[in-house]
Amino acid sequence: MYLHKFGKLLHLAVLAAAIGFGAAAGAAPTFANGADVSWIGQQEAAGQVFYNGSGLATDPFVLLKSLHRDAIRLRVWVNPADGWNNGADVLYKAKRAAAQGQRILIDFHYSDSWADPGQQTKPAAWANHTIGQLNTDVTNHTTGILNYLKANGIVVEWVQVGNEINGGMLWPQGSTAHFSQLAGLINSGYNATKAVYPAAQVIVHLANGYNNAQFRWFFDSLKANGGKWDVTGMSHYPPVANWVSYNQQVSTNMWDMASRYGKPVMICEVGMDWQQAGTANSMMADLIAKTRALGDQGLGVFWWEPQAYPGWQGYSMGALDAAGKFTIALAPY
Repeated sequence: MYLHKFGKLLHLAVLAAAIGFGAAAGAAPTFANGADVSWIGQQEAAGQVFYNGSGLATDPFVLLKSLHRDAIRLRVWVNPADGWNNGADVLYKAKRAAAQGQRILIDFHYSDSWADPGQQTKPAAWANHTIGQLNTDVTNHTTGILNYLKANGIVVEWVQVGNEINGGMLWPQGSTAHFSQLAGLINSGYNATKAVYPAAQVIVHLANGYNNAQFRWFFDSLKANGGKWDVTGMSHYPPVANWVSYNQQVSTNMWDMASRYGKPVMICEVGMDWQQAGTANSMMADLIAKTRALGDQGLGVFWWEPQAYPGWQGYSMGALDAAGKFTIALAPY
């Protein structure tokens, strides 16, 4: 990667460019320049350290703030085997974000581990529950976590009810094959959120933000079944070779979702191979511009785990090089 070749001077230039971009853009304060950093506690426990452009070990929340990351997304698992992403771990990270003045998005997976289009496994404690019990589970879990955060002084601005739920969540009862039941589960999370944080915006989040047909089908079905949501959330991981086309498709989808349902949109996840930092820089600048073009209907863009070391947990789409410094990929913020 070329950042290794240019070393410290380039990293200092990256930081300066990032700061300059933010100042020049005159961005509305409501636009979220975000990052999902849910791995941070686990990374630090494993001995990983993060460095500024001068090579000094620095708190990663401070580093992200210096790169104009003003919003932090944190996932929540119900009863994870190793404890990471449980309530206490989320509060630890939320406090660190709040100390930097960063806004907070809480992402409920409603699982003991990863939830995405390929897996929406019920928590072990809920495995044999009926749909009625699952609605109570969603209500109690959502309310419990949010009350815990609120009692500890955390303000939550956005809440995701489910993560990449293209095929539904809490399978099989909450799959899209039973859309009325899925809508009920989403509403349980929605109502629980509003009971604790009335001003929080509730996000329903799907993968493959480029796929307008899939989004239309899902949200038409959700609306027809009485589902409630405030923000349409998207994941966006464009291929390096044709990111321009994918960015145009996600832009088209964002405009259509905002117009079709009268609700704002958010890119909840984005990433690109850390070794393609220059391309990622161009892709992100374009994506941010396209999201901002929606005005108050484009709420923000969140890089997914930019602080991940290359290959951490098998992930290669962070924005950190092997020396623990952020790459030029983050400069568009």
